[in-house]
Amino acid sequence: MPSAPVTLAPPFPAPVTASVTVLRPGPAWRRGTVVRRLADGIAVGDETGTGSATVLRPLPAPLVDLLERMLAGPLDLEVVEEEIGPQGRTALELVLDRLGHRVARRWSDGAAQVVLAAEQTARGPWPAPVPVAAGDVVRLSRFALLRTDGDDLVLESPLGTTRFLVGDGVLARLVPLLGRARPVAELIDDESTDRVERAVLAHLVGAGVVERADVDGVFASATDPTLRQWDFHDLLMHSRVRSGRFDAVHGAAYPYVGEIDPLPARRPVPQGARVPLTRPDLAATSAADPTLTEVLEARRSIRDYGDEPMTVVQLGEFLYRTARVRAAYAPSDPTEEERVSRPYPSGGGSYELELFLTVRRCAGLEPGRYYYDPVDHALVHVGDLGRDAELMLNVASAATGLEARPDVLVTMTARFARVSWKYRSIAYATTLRHTGVAYQTMYLVATAMGLAPCALGNGDADLAARAFGLDYLRESSVGDFILGSRPSVDAAAVSGDAGLAPGWSLLNDGAWTPTG
Repeated sequence: MPSAPVTLAPPFPAPVTASVTVLRPGPAWRRGTVVRRLADGIAVGDETGTGSATVLRPLPAPLVDLLERMLAGPLDLEVVEEEIGPQGRTALELVLDRLGHRVARRWSDGAAQVVLAAEQTARGPWPAPVPVAAGDVVRLSRFALLRTDGDDLVLESPLGTTRFLVGDGVLARLVPLLGRARPVAELIDDESTDRVERAVLAHLVGAGVVERADVDGVFASATDPTLRQWDFHDLLMHSRVRSGRFDAVHGAAYPYVGEIDPLPARRPVPQGARVPLTRPDLAATSAADPTLTEVLEARRSIRDYGDEPMTVVQLGEFLYRTARVRAAYAPSDPTEEERVSRPYPSGGGSYELELFLTVRRCAGLEPGRYYYDPVDHALVHVGDLGRDAELMLNVASAATGLEARPDVLVTMTARFARVSWKYRSIAYATTLRHTGVAYQTMYLVATAMGLAPCALGNGDADLAARAFGLDYLRESSVGDFILGSRPSVDAAAVSGDAGLAPGWSLLNDGAWTPTG
């Protein structure tokens, strides 16, 4: 394997001079790192075996000796420089930079005792510490996350790229006390540890895990317009599902091959009376449909319905055109997952979404709860309306601002393991993407058919699990869509400005008149 190019940016910026102790950083291998000595270099990989090892060659034997020594603990760069000289230290730092975030840091005090350990979750310079004074008010950031990672307790935040190992030392004592705002002097009252613990706090503040209040005692997360509009879970998910800020395995990793069987592509069909649905003639439908441009221009959410309800024939056509299984792939390898094709796209052919219907009003179909069998193109009756179904309709109505009492509520559920069996870090985000493309497919088909469609931004997943007999963790709702007949006032043109609400105007000519 050819040697990789070595970049020239030193990984260790000079410590910030402050009135408190400056901890000495020493490079160490990250947890789970495997180092293999080669005849003329070194190979560094991960014990999980995921990803390829980084091979560096040729390397002089003294550098390889130091890299192997890091398996026992962090290097003291001052001692290293005494051993191999300034040029040797510079060469070591270049190698460590090339190895990126496989290298962690351990900070020691003047007695060479490790008091702080951290890892970078992305390549880049380590954040500089921000010195804190005794009167400064600090607290954990509201974006901070304390969790187990393997056998370790770690503290991190999506605001940054540093993960601290809590362990049994300074952090283990400080973290519980940082749950509410308090002065540094209240946190650190032992003069013998004051300088070290204050230095640790400086690193936590610099990494964005701990907030320091301004002179008025106000925290940026409470005043900054951007931070105020981020919820913790939203920012955490954003940092996890895009490359650049998170170091876990990302994408198609097949982590459970040989351990867990993949779910079949076809969901087991529940027991119940079956209602066969009409299969539309797609050639005739295509000839009669408006153009794609006309449908796109006319697409909008409609929350009221005509005097006459939608028919079961229309419902069947809608489901056939939006959600049926139109092809299936059966692999010859038993460790490979089955795949299907439906009218909307799905990452990896997962197609984990299923449809359950709560029907209040549909000509030719009894009110009740139904599962849509996308293979046989049939509805399976799973229950009458009942209390839970009525509550489902109430929640859907509330999601429209009480503008609509749904004729038909389509609840999208996800069989989560269809995606998580293959993908790491992005599984749930991928399911939400699938929900979005299914929404748009439903909008376009309903608009072309002259029906009244509306996607909902909220639904009760626990209630849906009860109503349809689902296991919340295995399969629960991720989206809701309401459907009915279009009011006669809306049944006219497919395009144009008909039906625009007061205050709206078309901008086909590009003209824009700002308001306010």
